[in-house]
Amino acid sequence: MARLLYRLGRNSFRHRKLAVGLWVAVLALLGVGATTLSGSLTNDISIPGTESQQAIDTLEQKFPGNAQGGEARVAVAAPDDEKLTTTSNRQALGELVDELRDAPKTEQVVSPLEAKTISPDERIALIQVSYEVQPFELTDSDRSALTDTAAAAEDAGLRVEFSGDVMQEEPQTGAVEVMGVIIAAVVLIITFGSLLAAGLPLLTGLLGAGLGMLGITTASGFLDLNANTPIMALMIALAVGIDYALFIVSRYRNELQYGYDPETATARAVGTAGSAVLFAGLTVMIALAGLTVVGIPFLSQMGLAAAVAVAITVLLALTLLPAVLGFTGRRVLGGRIPGLRQAAGTVERNRTPLGTRWAGFVARHRVSVLVTAVIGLIVVAVPALSMRLGLPDDSTAPPDSTRHQAYNLISKGFGEGTNGPLMVVVDTTGSADPQQATNRVATTVADVPNVADVSPPQFNESGDTAILNVTPETGPSDEDTTELVHAIRDHAGTLSTDTGAEISVTGQTAMDIDISDKLSDAMLPYLAVIVGLAFILLMLVFRSLIVPLKATLGFLGSVVAAFGAVVAVFQWGWLSSIFGIENTGPIMSMLPILLIGVLFGLAMDYQVFLVSRMREEYVHGRPPREAMVTGFSHSSRVVVAAALIMASVFAGFVFADSDLIQSIGFALAFGVAIDAFVVRMTIVPAVLALLGRHAWWLPRWLNRILPNIDVEGEKLHDDSTRIDSETVPV
Repeated sequence: MARLLYRLGRNSFRHRKLAVGLWVAVLALLGVGATTLSGSLTNDISIPGTESQQAIDTLEQKFPGNAQGGEARVAVAAPDDEKLTTTSNRQALGELVDELRDAPKTEQVVSPLEAKTISPDERIALIQVSYEVQPFELTDSDRSALTDTAAAAEDAGLRVEFSGDVMQEEPQTGAVEVMGVIIAAVVLIITFGSLLAAGLPLLTGLLGAGLGMLGITTASGFLDLNANTPIMALMIALAVGIDYALFIVSRYRNELQYGYDPETATARAVGTAGSAVLFAGLTVMIALAGLTVVGIPFLSQMGLAAAVAVAITVLLALTLLPAVLGFTGRRVLGGRIPGLRQAAGTVERNRTPLGTRWAGFVARHRVSVLVTAVIGLIVVAVPALSMRLGLPDDSTAPPDSTRHQAYNLISKGFGEGTNGPLMVVVDTTGSADPQQATNRVATTVADVPNVADVSPPQFNESGDTAILNVTPETGPSDEDTTELVHAIRDHAGTLSTDTGAEISVTGQTAMDIDISDKLSDAMLPYLAVIVGLAFILLMLVFRSLIVPLKATLGFLGSVVAAFGAVVAVFQWGWLSSIFGIENTGPIMSMLPILLIGVLFGLAMDYQVFLVSRMREEYVHGRPPREAMVTGFSHSSRVVVAAALIMASVFAGFVFADSDLIQSIGFALAFGVAIDAFVVRMTIVPAVLALLGRHAWWLPRWLNRILPNIDVEGEKLHDDSTRIDSETVPV
């Protein structure tokens, strides 16, 4: 592998104009595609194989022509000490209904006076607005037209707030996310001490993220992609793109310092650090693509899109970056900024580097350091025992948003359960008396604890399927509502036997519950897939059984600690004001599996970057402890910079608009920091120092059958090795 990548780096260096030209052509092609072929992104979530999705499919068959589009819920409150039933307020309310009917793409608006959706105290009304199209088909102007209908009613003294799925806009990136890139630039400048050297990883990372975003935008014209897909890909590609280029540029500067000409230094950097980049990238892609085993399409989309974006950043680091190094040459060593310390990638002769001192300290006190680090992880992970999963609703929207205000008004006037009604579908095809069967179901459901109301049945034209709208007493994210859904489903079997009808529960709340259940069921298979594949990959890289096992166990410590921090901040509210988190509540149900997948891949990045250099020293003849210290000394500063960069990029997304992206950004930033500084740079050297040469043990029979991919570039250090008739100097 090292020889192959050596040749790739050298050829990219030699044919740098062609390499740059090809990437510019790819950028232009994707740019044209994104401009001309892009489509709309969607917030819709389908969950094949679940009861709620099967019920929706049944409704589409049994109620043809009545496919539901988006829905808005308009909450109207009378002025203080007034009622909506006064003459002036009734008139203003009627005019509001007329305005809503004239809004673009609305299909049906029912007056609350006709629908009897006025609260008992006659102070709050609920207006249901049905749309002809799905929420993702609405434009910003359509949503603005909806909210603009409130102007006249508000002038008349009424308070009008809007909620519903049509009010959930696509998540956007903003200036706060750019702060992560700015921090990354500062870290790179401090690390290299040179603006030119710092700019190369930024260029590669930004270009990789840009190409990934353009590709996703182009694909949106052909595929129904979830709105979180591009942001997820941007987050991952930007972080790993900068880090991968950082490692190669750092190794390139190191090779120049040891006397190699720029072409050979580039080839050797790609052959050694590039090997680590390739296999680290493969590990990340395995973890992301593994999200497809969950069986939820939007998670599969996010995982695959991010995996493709990572693949692009790896290709850029292995082909475009060597070409750019061909243009910069030795200038990456110049232009040092006054006042900065010795830059990474240079040979320090006058003092012992901090990395060497830390590795020596860990080696001398390996047992106490190991025990302290493990106890620290356990303490941070304790809040994870209280984790409660759910999906966001209007109650978790920003407190000053109209969605949150509408939720509060509806809860005040009609009870929290009105914000998350359930839909019970009764298929009476096999029933002798459909009406009697449906009435039996309605009566049984009404007697289930926590049911506030059951609407009269609505039959389809053929009279063989009915819909019952069930209003819980508790809110959509309340645990009691989850228990209610399961309780109704528990009654379904008995009701089916007694009446011959098939009963299923659906609706947004039921779908959210099914998503959480499906994610929980998929957790172990997903872990088995990514951990198994990554273990094999790491075994090939390090030719050891202990090192991959240690890497996997260390990852589990990192992810559990990240869960603990997420619960403390997003569920308990600790330090929430610092991170701009305005509402606390259940943790996003898809966060654990997303965090496991992404953090596993990123954690293995540092494992490969750090330990591959230790193995490189070991296979070149150094004793195990000395190899650990020397390898740590060479890699530690760059790994620290890489971790700070990645954590900074992720931390920028903590201030995003999307609850999912916000929590993922925090979890990844914290998880990366814990994994890099506690696990990889503390626990890993302590374990290697404790085990000595046993850490690199591999059974002889396994050693014979495993291919030697030479990630550490051992053959490039052999004086007798020739690559394409060129002697590689050492």
